Amino acid sequence: MLYYFLEYINKTFNPPGFDVFRFLTFRSALAAISALLISLLFAPRIIRLLQKNQIGEAKKADGPKNHWSKAGTPTMGGLIIISSIVIPVLLWSDIKSVYIILVLAGTVWLSLVGFLDDYLKVVKKLPNGLIARYKLLGQVIIGLVVGIVIWYSPEFAGKSTLTTIPFLKDMNFDFSFFYIPVVIFIVTATSNAVNLTDGLDGLAIGNIMIVMIALAIISYVSGNVRYADYLNIMYLRGSGELTVFIAAVIGASLGFLWYNFYPAQVFMGDTGSLALGGALGILVVLIKKEFLLPILGGIFFIETVSVIIQRVYFKYTKKKYGAGRRVFKMAPIHHHFEMLGWPEPKIVMRFYIIAIILAIISLASFKIR
Repeated sequence: MLYYFLEYINKTFNPPGFDVFRFLTFRSALAAISALLISLLFAPRIIRLLQKNQIGEAKKADGPKNHWSKAGTPTMGGLIIISSIVIPVLLWSDIKSVYIILVLAGTVWLSLVGFLDDYLKVVKKLPNGLIARYKLLGQVIIGLVVGIVIWYSPEFAGKSTLTTIPFLKDMNFDFSFFYIPVVIFIVTATSNAVNLTDGLDGLAIGNIMIVMIALAIISYVSGNVRYADYLNIMYLRGSGELTVFIAAVIGASLGFLWYNFYPAQVFMGDTGSLALGGALGILVVLIKKEFLLPILGGIFFIETVSVIIQRVYFKYTKKKYGAGRRVFKMAPIHHHFEMLGWPEPKIVMRFYIIAIILAIISLASFKIR
């Protein structure tokens, strides 16, 4: 909104210096700074509000015993993250862009789904929160909407069902009629993957921030015809506008990490994790880098796979031997390392290091091609 006002002033009165607001890099920097300041400013107030209303994390009997001391820590802190993202995006982005509309709408929608889940668990004291099939329905709906809009939108004409194959030059893959189901799967999977990863102080939000930094670079070059041509990647007109949104996510994440790192003063809850995971999936879909997701979001991928392996192997051994056996001491895999005696900050920092390495590999894949 403020972007349009400043653009109007620039075109009408042409004052010196106002031309800078046209540049994506400048607006992205403003979005990141705005999100960081909003997060740092409002987080203490929201945390106090959550504490006052006794909206805290419940004791998890199936989790590590050393986490029992975290019971009562304010949750639903995703409200801090989402507000810190939405306000700067509305201020500094071109909100008429189909890219911004889809990713912002998807993020807010999944935040509402997560909020309902948190509300039922923490306030209404329902142990399982929102029934799983209803949560899944919420994820499927937004995936379906995103897929349909991309399929029919003129901005994606000729490229709507295509995706880039990492490390291979001049190679794109066409999902064809399977495209919309693939979008639904990706949005649902990433939303749940970040939710699974949100089990240690600072783990999910820090990894989101690392992944988003790489995505900011990818979206910027994908929307720049010269850089896209130089790197020989798919040019997506208008996709650079996503850089403003991603910058806001980075700023909001950094501000939230200030209060979420060990020992955490607040947890994001499903309000934040479902929304951030969904945003990650939608961004990857919009910039046509679906096959890059297992590398770029490798931490989230590994966390999800560890849960799948644990459950499948447990059911298999229970059926075969009469008693279930486990591959990991506890899943997701970050709990496995906890059970091995690793301190929580050590696990988080090492996962950060792995995430940075995977982000570098993801970015290097464009040049290696």
